[in-house]
Amino acid sequence: MRGLLRSWLSELGGLALLAGDAIRMGFRRPFEGSLWIDQLEHLGVQSLTITNVTLLFTGMVLAVQTAYSLSSYGGQSFVGDLLALSIVRELGPVLTALMVAGRVGAGITAELGSMTVTEQVDALRVLAANPVKKLVVPRVGALVIALPLLTVLADVVGLFGGMVMAVSEVGQSRAYFVSHVLLALRIQDITSGIGKSVFFAVFIGIIACYNGLAATGGADGVGKATTNTVVTASIAIIVADFFLTKIFLVF
Repeated sequence: MRGLLRSWLSELGGLALLAGDAIRMGFRRPFEGSLWIDQLEHLGVQSLTITNVTLLFTGMVLAVQTAYSLSSYGGQSFVGDLLALSIVRELGPVLTALMVAGRVGAGITAELGSMTVTEQVDALRVLAANPVKKLVVPRVGALVIALPLLTVLADVVGLFGGMVMAVSEVGQSRAYFVSHVLLALRIQDITSGIGKSVFFAVFIGIIACYNGLAATGGADGVGKATTNTVVTASIAIIVADFFLTKIFLVF
């Protein structure tokens, strides 16, 4: 038990150090704009399909279940209200982050892990290039930019899916559904969801890069590091969501 606790504390310390280095290097010139653009395309644009499909069907299922549950109480008119708050505040940021953690987090760890075990990272150090500046900062920075945008778009797609089911299954008009969504949402709800996604992006990026740079043992070690990234990032997102929700509700 002590060994496990010591291992967790050591990993948390390594994550904190990497995060500090990434923040420090992120403000140093040159800013490597081309690397950021490449990572935005790879981590953000290529994740559109999985995040949008996930939220589309989540919104549809949630609308059907909500309408069924509220039908006994005559509250089907509030489907849009409940759907808007559920998706924008919770399901949109969390599900988007989980999908990105599975796709992007695993990809980053596999890529950096392969570079580490084949000594390409050591070659960067020999060439006087900082691995954190070249490898970590563009990936974490791109995630911080891309994940909130993916979350906003996924929210819209999820609400669209809910509207389709509200119109076809409940019999509401599109205008009625949209008006309830707009009346239910406040600026605080939108900023809460976007704010969470920024923290989730940092967690995913730092955990993925740390595991990739710490990978050892060849292909087997890279596989274990990739699995560890997906599990750790998913748990971090779910646990952090609780504390972030408490914080944002205060404001």
